[in-house]
Amino acid sequence: MRRYGGGILYAALPLHMQRGCFRIRTHDQQVTKAQLYRCTRARPLKNFVPHCPEALRYAKISSQKKKTGVIAPKRFVQRLKKQNELFRSYMHQDAHEFLNFLLNELVDILEKEAQAAKTDQETSPPSEKAVNGPKNGQANGVHKEPLVTWVHKNFQGILTNETRCLQCETVTARDETFLDLSLDIEQNSSITSCLKNFSSTETLNAEDKFFCDKCCSLQEAQKRMKIKKPPHILVIHLKRFKYMEQLGRYKKLSYRVVFPLELKLSNTVEDADIEYSLFAVVVHVGSGPNHGHYVSLVKSHNHWLFFDDENVEMIDESAVQTFFGSSQEYSSNTDHGYILFYESLGSGNRS
Repeated sequence: MRRYGGGILYAALPLHMQRGCFRIRTHDQQVTKAQLYRCTRARPLKNFVPHCPEALRYAKISSQKKKTGVIAPKRFVQRLKKQNELFRSYMHQDAHEFLNFLLNELVDILEKEAQAAKTDQETSPPSEKAVNGPKNGQANGVHKEPLVTWVHKNFQGILTNETRCLQCETVTARDETFLDLSLDIEQNSSITSCLKNFSSTETLNAEDKFFCDKCCSLQEAQKRMKIKKPPHILVIHLKRFKYMEQLGRYKKLSYRVVFPLELKLSNTVEDADIEYSLFAVVVHVGSGPNHGHYVSLVKSHNHWLFFDDENVEMIDESAVQTFFGSSQEYSSNTDHGYILFYESLGSGNRS
């Protein structure tokens, strides 16, 4: 399945390959300048600026007297198509696939730059090495930890998969990292209930029995997934596109899923709830997976902004709930929240 996805230059700013321009328009020139300036300084995406020439031009727009500024992200799109053939066609692409590609590509770029800097230092003259000293205070030959980039620091969390043998009660835990959580959805549900289902206990029996190392045999077991280390920025992907065997194709689930402005993450290893604040939403507009449109909602300076191609409008906070989805299977409303961005209140609120 191939669908076209919205990109992210500023939080969840939409990127459209065919139309190719961004225009910021508000009724307040000072607000416009502040918003444009945040496009180059917004945490944590400001670190991506050196790799995106278009982002640098926001600074120039912010210093002009006009209320409208336009940028054609041609170089960004060219780089995107060069790096991944999936985005070279004009077919409808998926925003979640784009987000995963973008974050992983940024990690690769940062790791290559760090490795190049390390190589330059190792090949520098002895006198220069003496001045700079060894990186991270580690001597040659000592194993170094993998590079932790700003992508990891902000988006990466750790899941732990706990499996308990029902015969000997031994608990086996396996950790894995994640940059976003993909959640199954149900009609008239909420993000909280979706997260609870994500961490619900599953019984392994019959053909799905678990091999217990202590029992040295297949045993019935119970397993569950919990969040061991919550990320600073929690990205939640709602699985709105489901393959229907009876139809032989993918179908969009327009289910109403309530996503709160403030979220308490309770399915963690530790008992304490982690509080998050919603600051961006990527919305899929359309009735099916193979066609449609992406728009974005972004919270900036305590105001919600609506991004639709080159048009940006300020909206009331109450308007966010219009993107929860439809409570009925057939509805004229096809604007549904697809990717949610929450920031930990403990890491500083961006509002």
